[in-house]
Amino acid sequence: MKLGGGGDELNSEINVTPFVDIMLVLLIIFMITAPILSHKVRIDLPQPSNNPPPDVTPPDPIHLQIKQDGSLFWNDTPVDEAGLKAQIAVVAQQTNQPELQIDADDNAQYEAVAKVLSDAKGQGLVKIGFVNTGGGQ
Repeated sequence: MKLGGGGDELNSEINVTPFVDIMLVLLIIFMITAPILSHKVRIDLPQPSNNPPPDVTPPDPIHLQIKQDGSLFWNDTPVDEAGLKAQIAVVAQQTNQPELQIDADDNAQYEAVAKVLSDAKGQGLVKIGFVNTGGGQ
C-alpha cells in the first residue's frame, strides 16, 4: 500500500478484512447449529385403530355469576364461598369436566374474581372461561 503524494496511482490490493469477518461469523453459526441438526428425537405417534371413538358429548357448562357486591350464583342459585369450594371440588373430580364460565359484573371486585379463579385452579378444574352476558350492573 502506498501512502503519500503521487496522485493518480490506483490501489489494486483487495481488502480482505470484511470478508474474513463474515466468514468467521458464518463459521460460528454453523458450529452452533450443526449439533442441533444432527440430534434426533424419537416420537411415539398414536397408531390408528379400527374402533370408532366413543360418542362423548361434553357436559353442560357451569355458569358462575359474580355480582358487584361479591355475591355468587352457581347456575342461577345463590351460593356462599364454602359452598362454591365444595361444588368446584365435586366438578373437578369428574373425568369429563364441564367448563366453568365466569360472568363477573363490570364493577365486581377484582379480589372476588381472583379468589374464585384461585379456588377453581387449586381444586384441579382445568376448563375455565369468561363470558359477558352484557348485564353490566
